[in-house]
Amino acid sequence: MPAPHVPRSIFFALFTVSGFAGLIYESIWSHYLKLFLGHAAYAQTLVLALFMGGMAIGAWIASRYSGRWKNLLVAYAFTEAVIGLAALVFHEVFVAATGAAYTSVLPALGSAAALFKWTLAGALILPQSILLGMTFPLMSAGLIRRYPLGPGGSIAMLYFTNSFGAAIGVLASGFFMIGALGLPGTIRAAGWINLVLAALVWLLARGRDNGGQIKIVAGGNAGPGNGGRSNLDLTPISYGLFLLFAALTGAASFIYEIGWIRMLSLVLGSSTHSFELMLSAFILGLACGGYWVHNRIDRVADTVRLLGIVQVAMGLAALATLPLYGQMFPLMQAVIKALAKTDSGYTLFLASSHGIALAIMFPATFCAGMTLPLLTYALFASGHGEKSIGAVYSANTLGSIVGVFAAAHIGLPLLGLKGLIAAGAALDVALGLVLLRRIAGATPNGPRRLHLAACGIALAAFAAVLALVQLDNYKMASGVFRRGELYTEQDAGLVFHKDGKTATVSLMDFSEGRSLRTNGKSDGAINMQPGARVSDEVTMVLTGALPLAFKPNARHAAVIGVGTGLSTHTLLASPTIESVDTIEIEPMMAEASRLFAPINSNTFADPRSHIIFDDAKTYFSTHNRLYDIIVSEPSNPWVSGVSSLFTGEFYRHVRRYLKPDGVLVQWFQLYEIDVSLVASVMQALGANFPDYAIYAATNSDLLIVAGEERTLARPLADITAMPGVSRELARVHIQTLGDVEIRRIGGKKTLAPLFASYGVPANSDYQPYLDLHAARYRFLQQSAGDVLGIGTPNVPTVAMLEGRSEPATHSASLDGEDYLDRLENTRRARYARDFFLASVPPQPQAIPSQLQKDLEIMRGHLVDCRDPERFDIWFHSLYQLARTINPFLSAADGRALWDRLSDRIGAAPCGVAPGPAQKVWIALFRAVAARDAATMAELAERLLGQTSDLPSSNPQYLLTAGMTGYLALGQRDKAVELWNRYPRDVDGTTDLDLRLLYAHAFGK
Repeated sequence: MPAPHVPRSIFFALFTVSGFAGLIYESIWSHYLKLFLGHAAYAQTLVLALFMGGMAIGAWIASRYSGRWKNLLVAYAFTEAVIGLAALVFHEVFVAATGAAYTSVLPALGSAAALFKWTLAGALILPQSILLGMTFPLMSAGLIRRYPLGPGGSIAMLYFTNSFGAAIGVLASGFFMIGALGLPGTIRAAGWINLVLAALVWLLARGRDNGGQIKIVAGGNAGPGNGGRSNLDLTPISYGLFLLFAALTGAASFIYEIGWIRMLSLVLGSSTHSFELMLSAFILGLACGGYWVHNRIDRVADTVRLLGIVQVAMGLAALATLPLYGQMFPLMQAVIKALAKTDSGYTLFLASSHGIALAIMFPATFCAGMTLPLLTYALFASGHGEKSIGAVYSANTLGSIVGVFAAAHIGLPLLGLKGLIAAGAALDVALGLVLLRRIAGATPNGPRRLHLAACGIALAAFAAVLALVQLDNYKMASGVFRRGELYTEQDAGLVFHKDGKTATVSLMDFSEGRSLRTNGKSDGAINMQPGARVSDEVTMVLTGALPLAFKPNARHAAVIGVGTGLSTHTLLASPTIESVDTIEIEPMMAEASRLFAPINSNTFADPRSHIIFDDAKTYFSTHNRLYDIIVSEPSNPWVSGVSSLFTGEFYRHVRRYLKPDGVLVQWFQLYEIDVSLVASVMQALGANFPDYAIYAATNSDLLIVAGEERTLARPLADITAMPGVSRELARVHIQTLGDVEIRRIGGKKTLAPLFASYGVPANSDYQPYLDLHAARYRFLQQSAGDVLGIGTPNVPTVAMLEGRSEPATHSASLDGEDYLDRLENTRRARYARDFFLASVPPQPQAIPSQLQKDLEIMRGHLVDCRDPERFDIWFHSLYQLARTINPFLSAADGRALWDRLSDRIGAAPCGVAPGPAQKVWIALFRAVAARDAATMAELAERLLGQTSDLPSSNPQYLLTAGMTGYLALGQRDKAVELWNRYPRDVDGTTDLDLRLLYAHAFGK
């Protein structure tokens, strides 16, 4: 039966959809396998090698056997159908296989586990990758059989449509599908796309092809089984040499991709969305190159000559990215400073980032997009037939694998970014010159002038760029994508700058301290000179010391991420610690960290310290050790791959390697983030640990301690009395146990309902809520600092819900600058207490003018009798003092203070006694200070609904006090009744205490 007539453009459109789905697979498989293999450089390149190796095998199979198949389009439809069916069950197979590996196989294999993991990873994606590799050769050869005219145009157009679909697919997957469907839903959606595509192609491909293989005839036409040859003479270049060229240009292209992604990460940021924009720009350039050549390829007089010119042009265009790169930093600076920190501004930021990526990548990738069609057509037209399609595709893909490994593991560490790009450019130019030279030498009147001109231009370009262009390390270490800052020698001194396998690492000396920077983002700072400590030091020292308060006799600890080395150094200050394993992905981080000596000397000099370069999940599963303490101190979660260290699956995995009473300490940022993202992480952690407690290291950093309830319920050990540890704590002004206890925000029982109220999913490997949204909040410069204020404004809500009547503020030393508002507020509350209770009022030191004014007004009313009848003066000041002081004093101190104030006010020393409503308010203030839940609830409910000329916030204060009292008494029904009587829209309020109370009252 003859094949039905179908416009060729229909198949082009369908192949666009195939490219769309194919890129989704590459993206999603990478997500999945990195979860299993880890995010170390070897694991990343292995994922890419498995995918591309399978593609190469599939293309080779198609080139080897497609000539025997009657209908290649039907074979293509069958291939797409099998790919789709495999995608529908991939998630379940992955979860079952990796789960069995973690629980049964890996612990038994020990050090041999890595080989098993790689083998299992290959088994999971290699079959589908092989099938994907067959799709381009099958569709190309099948389409040429059906439409013999213009075979070169068909090849180029299919390359364009497939690449164009892939460029759209990477954006659709990253920006829309994963967020809406999660990883499982996204890969299933791609599977259904493949199944529908297979059905459509099968319907359109019914019948037989136009016979056997097609060969080009003179003039560029083609016919089935035609033994004629084209006017294209490839005598000077053998079939094998042409495939070698295909492999080498594929290697060069992926050298560029690795280099450009690292370069642009320093401009655009290293978030997942930035990588997706870069990948889309790379593929879009390939697509446009294929489109440009599709109308020309069948008419060109000398394909090999054009290919040589394109290769030289591609290498020179890649070389030109080095001088162009320096201009991208001020461009991004202008973008950041011009855009409003809004959602529309973020959209423009993403569009600008894509434009910058295109400016760097497009010229060279445009040329790269022409090479595969030209190579394929040259062999096809020389008489090698349709087998050349799969052979060229396979060789090009194999070369790409070599390029990835060479760039990531040899080029970047040894040559740096400039050398890596120049090496790739030299390879492409050399290939082009070889092609032009062979043509010139094989033809009597060959284009010798063209070859000589190309040599001269190339030599001049390389000499100029290598001699004159120097990448500005200051710009590269600036992190311009965050706040639009660009540093120079006047701003800082550059101590260290190296390109590692996974990141570019720098050390910069600023006036306030030495900053460790990863891809331009600060990952910790230490003041190397005597004087005040920077806030990062407080966080890092507490990160190492805090778990010792829960496990004072800990012997074995692990730290995820070396950073400045200060956390590991602090842990090693404990005399009970026998070993600390610090697990770091990037060796350059450890090399840079050594330059913080002697402040972190234990990390590198103590024999108990072991630094391991590996992925944390991989290391834990293969070594199968149990720890008393595990500290997770990674980079910020908007950095690509880092968010997987904040997922439910990660917490469940890590818990396996904790001893029964062991604790996990998780660092989490509060800057450049939103409370909803904190809630997502806390739900993930809470689902996998029986209990947790949250501490504020500084105003910008949280420390979350997770473990068993019995462990976290015990009183804290006094780490400020531990030899060695106390010295490190004293450096950051932590002198007493109270300085630690005052940092407690709350525990799981109290805070979990609040986090659940946000309605966001628990952060998961397969529903990566944090990864999808963190970069946006980084741009918006949002803060989740309100979390630190829970239970401290107005009423000690959390303390009363937890039954803590005596906060630790009485034993806090409040010594020095601690970068924490809780400590400063406690100091002010102590000053106010002493202002009224001490025989001699204290001297005000850095006391806010408004607080001092309120205190003076109260003294004026009670002692000096100034304006005694002005209710709106002295009582407003009393109200503000109650809100400021009560949450930060112990119940005993608060009771003593309000007893004194009540006595003085009740005695009417100036002849004016308070009215009935005033007396109730004063009694409420005393009840709040004394943590008297029953009186709080009764008096707050009595005052609610009464008119008052107090500030408009007073109903909120009363509602908070009343609900806190009822919930502390266990009377949820009365708390609900109070809320319903005086409702507030909790979803719209920014008051976290009210949200917390609502969650406790109405939660299950």
